[in-house]
Amino acid sequence: MESQNIIELLYNTVKSRKETPSDNSYTCYLFEQGLNKILKKVGEECAEVIIASKDGNTNDIINETSDLIYHLCVLLASHNIEFSDVLNELEKRANKLGNLKVMCDTDKNT
Repeated sequence: MESQNIIELLYNTVKSRKETPSDNSYTCYLFEQGLNKILKKVGEECAEVIIASKDGNTNDIINETSDLIYHLCVLLASHNIEFSDVLNELEKRANKLGNLKVMCDTDKNT
């Protein structure tokens, strides 16, 4: 199965949990807790990806990135944004040429 299909399957499972909650579901727990909890988890997972990357542990990078992608799917579903909308935006960006942005002085150090 293609990676794109795996992520869409994950997103559809998350969306299904939102529409039809089930007991003992972590996804349902996140939706019940609300947007602040979902945002907190996205932030935590993002920080964990950064730390894993800094440490250079390939398995940790893979695991933490997977966690981040899952939590981003929850975030999208919480806003009723279809994953296909993100894929469409990425496709538009992939087709751009010569789109280097002019950096500000403050951007040059990051």
